[in-house]
Amino acid sequence: MKIFSMFDGVGGFILGLNNADPDFYKTSYSNQFEPSRKSQDAYEVGVYRFPDMEHLPSDVAQIPDDKFLEMKNAGVSMIVGGFPCQDYSVARSKKNELGIEGKKGVLFWEIIRATEIIKPKYLILENVDRLLKAPSKQRGRDFAVMLAAFNQLGYSVEWRVINAADYGRAQRRRRVFFFIYHNTTPWANRIEQSYEKNTQLSLFDEKEFSTYKNYIFKEGLFARQFPVENDIVKNQKKFVQLDRDIKQVSDNYQAGKMWNSGIMRHGYVYSAETRAIESEKKLTLGDILQDESVIPEKYYLSKEQIMKFKYLRGPKKIERQSESGHTYTFSEGGMSEYDSLDLPGRTMLTSEGTTNRSTHLLKINGRYRFLTPIEAERLQDFPDDWTKYKQLDDGKISQVSDRMRYFFMGNALVTTIVTRIGLELKKIILENDEL
Repeated sequence: MKIFSMFDGVGGFILGLNNADPDFYKTSYSNQFEPSRKSQDAYEVGVYRFPDMEHLPSDVAQIPDDKFLEMKNAGVSMIVGGFPCQDYSVARSKKNELGIEGKKGVLFWEIIRATEIIKPKYLILENVDRLLKAPSKQRGRDFAVMLAAFNQLGYSVEWRVINAADYGRAQRRRRVFFFIYHNTTPWANRIEQSYEKNTQLSLFDEKEFSTYKNYIFKEGLFARQFPVENDIVKNQKKFVQLDRDIKQVSDNYQAGKMWNSGIMRHGYVYSAETRAIESEKKLTLGDILQDESVIPEKYYLSKEQIMKFKYLRGPKKIERQSESGHTYTFSEGGMSEYDSLDLPGRTMLTSEGTTNRSTHLLKINGRYRFLTPIEAERLQDFPDDWTKYKQLDDGKISQVSDRMRYFFMGNALVTTIVTRIGLELKKIILENDEL
């Protein structure tokens, strides 16, 4: 299966699928471009790690339609990507949340453009789970617009919010993953025969939720690979019928946020809140750490840094003034002075390795230190030193700064989750005699 990896970062999707089956999954094209940076470090890491594929170092919006047509003619049948999430991220305040209209949120439409031209059988996408309830003034609208856009192109969408720690990984990282397939695939036909053959879709309503409950909870790709308890959490479920007109969906959507699992077929959306079956042994933060004997001194904190961390992590009430002149009290609860080594790590952000409240802070043998870049890579299930080197345009190999390595991992995904998705998709394809 030939693949185009969009918004590739340092190759998390490629690595994850290669680990599933390097002979079955072949990434032929990748695109990585960071418009706010002169140096394209992530792209250069990709060139160094994957020398045999075509890397496109330009703004995705500047990739001509002819290039996507070339991919189609070359046999690309799947698009993957963790599309930019800054406009949905919890790292942004609600005031600054722009959603699908934001500077990077609009890049979703480049996925739609590529899909319309390449016409892949499948897509696997990833984003922050806040997407399901963005924007704050019209909860769920952005996600509904995305579903409507894929519906208009003849695709169905299955999604699940996956916390990597629930399935044995060392980081509590919640992300929404999408399995998108064209309605002409054997898998879509199987769903039609199993769930829709004797039912008129036009008559579906929320009372008929049981039609797809078994798919969401047991038989879908995510249910098969990431098992959940069989009961809907607090009976939180939703049925939504989307308008065929995307603008109408954008202007008039009022159904609220989607739950963490669901499926969209022919514009009919079934969503439910699910709870993971935590049957797998959890890795902890302590499990992925390097031996202290190899940790360079530069990763240990000074007395000044330790005092600043204690302030940042402590409870506080600060009097502030809004832009309009209104005075208010900003309150922030306290958190643990340092991170527990007996639990999976917290969600890693792009600011890892700096002195701020969200940075992982370790206390080992009475000393405080940051994670090392290798430990940051391990939290995302990348091989050690995956991001240490990059290849420049002149062919020279250069070393990547620690700051950028942390940044890469804060933007990355847990590659083992992608591997499990890849393994299940391969089963689906082979089960349905698609190849």
